[in-house]
Amino acid sequence: MRSYVLLIAAFFSVGTSLVYGQGGKAEPRRIVLAAQNSSAVLKGTLRNGQEMDYVFAAVKGQTVTIKNATSRIFDFRVFNEEHFDEGDFDSSPSYSFEIPETADYLFTVRKKIAGPRSSRFSLTITIK
Repeated sequence: MRSYVLLIAAFFSVGTSLVYGQGGKAEPRRIVLAAQNSSAVLKGTLRNGQEMDYVFAAVKGQTVTIKNATSRIFDFRVFNEEHFDEGDFDSSPSYSFEIPETADYLFTVRKKIAGPRSSRFSLTITIK
């Protein structure tokens, strides 16, 4: 009986640590482009207020273009500690900028609170 109680207690303590250990944000997904002038289509499903993070590498002077086919429902932001604020999200259907420094850039897609509770997004990122 005693070993049975210990087994149940061990099961619950491991289960609890697994659940609470996953409370942080997931690692960003790396966007890998095959060639110097190529694109990647990012697709997924998010619920109201949820975000999905990606990271991409770019070289100083390259132009990044983001096309947001779902701009009514989703917005995005690009972040780098030295060159971009971690501030506002952008809801533009198309947005371009020149890379200020060779580095990794965090790209976040967010589901707006408006519209359906859950929706699929589709964004295209092109780096030239």
